[in-house]
Amino acid sequence: MSMIGIIVLYLLLGALAGTMAGLFGIGGGLVIVPVLIFSFGLQGISPEIAAHLAVGTSLATIVFTSISSIRTHHQHGAVRWDLFRPMTFGIVVGAVLGAWTAAMLSGPVLETIIGVFVILVALKMILEVNPKPGRDVPGTTGLGAAGGIIGWASAIFGIGGGTLTVPYLSWCNVKMQQAVATSAACGFPIAIAGALANVWTGWQDPDLPELSLGFIYLPALVGVVATSVFFARIGAGLAHRLDGRLLKRIFAIMLVLVGLRFLLS
Repeated sequence: MSMIGIIVLYLLLGALAGTMAGLFGIGGGLVIVPVLIFSFGLQGISPEIAAHLAVGTSLATIVFTSISSIRTHHQHGAVRWDLFRPMTFGIVVGAVLGAWTAAMLSGPVLETIIGVFVILVALKMILEVNPKPGRDVPGTTGLGAAGGIIGWASAIFGIGGGTLTVPYLSWCNVKMQQAVATSAACGFPIAIAGALANVWTGWQDPDLPELSLGFIYLPALVGVVATSVFFARIGAGLAHRLDGRLLKRIFAIMLVLVGLRFLLS
């Protein structure tokens, strides 16, 4: 595949990820990571690092795409900065440990873990399983510990953490709008720490393709960021015109197929 073809592919991926994020209210990483793994396979990138490269690149894109989301939520006064601050230390430590954990896994094992996670998220969407408020917001130590777990898992899966942070905050009796906004803010330190850790862990890997910065593939980063923010707004607009419940179930079924593809390959 020519470099022009590769750039076009990643521009389309950014458009898809942005639209899905705006339409379904999920992080783009849930779309970006599987598609990047498939596209890296088409480029002939070693399967031993394809998943690692996809995770690192996805986290790097979230660094840029989360800024716009945070600004919008902050303007509406929805971000609970009092929760964000104590979670941040745990998030950063957890994200670094998560990137290190992922680097210790072989490519096929990491793909299998991602496949299981994607299927679990899809089942949650299909069954509409959402935690009911069951406790009060914990103190600084509890929030830091929760941030550590969320950061660790997010760095392994290459996501901004919304799939984990929103249910946790909702369980802690945080209003949904504030939970979503605070989760968006938490995505930034997750992405920064996870991306930098992936640069470090992948720096000297012999299988890296050209134009890579550790486990970040720069053509994919540029292409996805260039279109995802714009198309997220389109997706958000479509969400108000289409049957969101039906679309979410269709998307969840697609995620199940993607997850099974990873498990069976």
